[in-house]
Amino acid sequence: MKNRVQLIGNVGNEPEIKTLETGKKLAHLTIATNDYYKNEKGERVQQTEWHRVTAWGKVAEIIEKYVVKGKEVAVEGKLTHRTYDDKNGEKRYVTEVVVNDILLLSK
Repeated sequence: MKNRVQLIGNVGNEPEIKTLETGKKLAHLTIATNDYYKNEKGERVQQTEWHRVTAWGKVAEIIEKYVVKGKEVAVEGKLTHRTYDDKNGEKRYVTEVVVNDILLLSK
């Protein structure tokens, strides 16, 4: 089995781009995906899921140049989990997609 995630959705915020001391780029953004189903009354219901996305290097450079809030994109990468201590010393858990490929879909 392979850890592989593919998402098609809309960018939910302006990408946050950081340039590390080495010159390597890092991008953070969120992507919203929508699923539709009918409830017990037969009404169509939209369910939106939000996904944290991180990209490095060339992919981050593409995101910096071309991706804005609302843009439809397709990403492929792997699902990762990490923990960190926030400023209050509380342990936080993060699940995110680390992207290795992006496709720009909307104009």
